[in-house]
Amino acid sequence: MASSAVANRKRVAADDPEPRACCGSSPAGGAKRRRYNFGSADDYERLDVVGQGAFGVVVRARDRRTGKFVALKRLIGTDEGGRFSPDFDALRVEAACQHACRGHPNIVQIKDVVADAKTGDLFLVLEFVGGSLRDEFPRARPEYIVRAMMRPLVDAAKKMHASRVIHRDIKPENILVSFSGELKICDFGAATLMKPAGKPYDLCRPGTLPYTSPEQLAGNRCYGPAVDMWSLGCIMGELLTGAPLFGGDMTEEELLADLSANLGDQLNELFYDVLPELSPAAREVLSGLLAFDPEKRMTAAEALEHRWFAEEPKKAEFPGFVPLFG
Repeated sequence: MASSAVANRKRVAADDPEPRACCGSSPAGGAKRRRYNFGSADDYERLDVVGQGAFGVVVRARDRRTGKFVALKRLIGTDEGGRFSPDFDALRVEAACQHACRGHPNIVQIKDVVADAKTGDLFLVLEFVGGSLRDEFPRARPEYIVRAMMRPLVDAAKKMHASRVIHRDIKPENILVSFSGELKICDFGAATLMKPAGKPYDLCRPGTLPYTSPEQLAGNRCYGPAVDMWSLGCIMGELLTGAPLFGGDMTEEELLADLSANLGDQLNELFYDVLPELSPAAREVLSGLLAFDPEKRMTAAEALEHRWFAEEPKKAEFPGFVPLFG
């Protein structure tokens, strides 16, 4: 993604709009302590590790009651002695962010939160999808396929932002590809619920460098959902070219300086030298997503209203995914 956080554990299920809590006894100090009900990890047969990142380890598992596959995400955390300890605060925030975005077909769904009674490990029970978009790189795709891939991703961002959630780590590794070709945004380990404008967040750059917005690189902690739109712009460019647009071996300071001085020239080179056949409408969307100033950056709602998406019939989405698998 603290022993004092034990009192804040809760169980959040995607189909339960009001998380259930059960009352606990008061500790010795006299202050009331709430105890929350978790499901049992024993209900799931753990099979193999399918992913690992800064915020958790993801295991493919089988629900013993239904026989269906799910993904179990074990949260990573440490106590003051450096030993593993579930981070209950991180669990609560991650589960709340995913719960707020429930129901969207292009966002991985949370099903439950369960505990292993033997080890004390906590797991998010998530929809199992498949491999990530990163597995498909490096390979450039034609514009019509990129448009069909970007539409559901931008629509997922619209859902997140309307639900007052900022993902903060949208990248190819956090976009899963189902067997039918659907794209689904996953891993809300860096996500946060939006704060009022002007209120700073604890972290300025929780994401991954090549997809991190200029305002986060600058150390601005009063950012907004525009950071996700920058990430989607980076992904759109990578889908079109087959390689990341920014970053390389640069440090945060070097990348910020490069974007500050050269972003306009880099986009011109991209449009006229690397992608000369890209349509004017696609250039407008990519430029809008990659606006250096977050106040001028295209929102998810604005992007979906743009003529680049309007020109393509929605029924062409799934046929457009066929080349994704070669």
